[in-house]
Amino acid sequence: MSIGHTLLALLESGPRHGYDLKRTFDEHFGHDRPLHYGQVYATMSRLLKNGLVEVDGIEHGGGPDRKRYAITDAGITDVAQWLAQPEKPEPYLQSTLYTKVVLALLTGRDAGDLLDAQRSEHLRLMRDLTQRKRNGDLADQLICDHALFHLEADLRWLELTAARLDQLAKAVRA
Repeated sequence: MSIGHTLLALLESGPRHGYDLKRTFDEHFGHDRPLHYGQVYATMSRLLKNGLVEVDGIEHGGGPDRKRYAITDAGITDVAQWLAQPEKPEPYLQSTLYTKVVLALLTGRDAGDLLDAQRSEHLRLMRDLTQRKRNGDLADQLICDHALFHLEADLRWLELTAARLDQLAKAVRA
């Protein structure tokens, strides 16, 4: 996820302080990974340097000065271009799991046990996500669905690999 583009897009509704940006980001996108304040302010500094935001005002108070950021026309254009660009699908052609299966076979370990353990871990996570989905709001439900669909694809791969394990063992040991 592009934190910079996300913060820029959040500024389109109006100027905000870094604290407000963090809170809004976390509310919508940070359920599992809330932003750190340092990340927000470092990102805002970079966006300011690149002319995508400007300081709309500074409030002096009992603590440090609070800058209020506003998106510039260049920032709006940048967000529009980012939103219009499709995300590159990730084909996972360099799978760590595949590497572990092959290495288990090459080193004489039981790759079937590895696949069983991985299947158990996937099923555990799927149960957790299904429970979270039941109790969550629409955003949580959609995020959980996305993860569950990927885990289901992984499970299909695990089953297919388990069914072809003898074939794979012959191929990698040849």
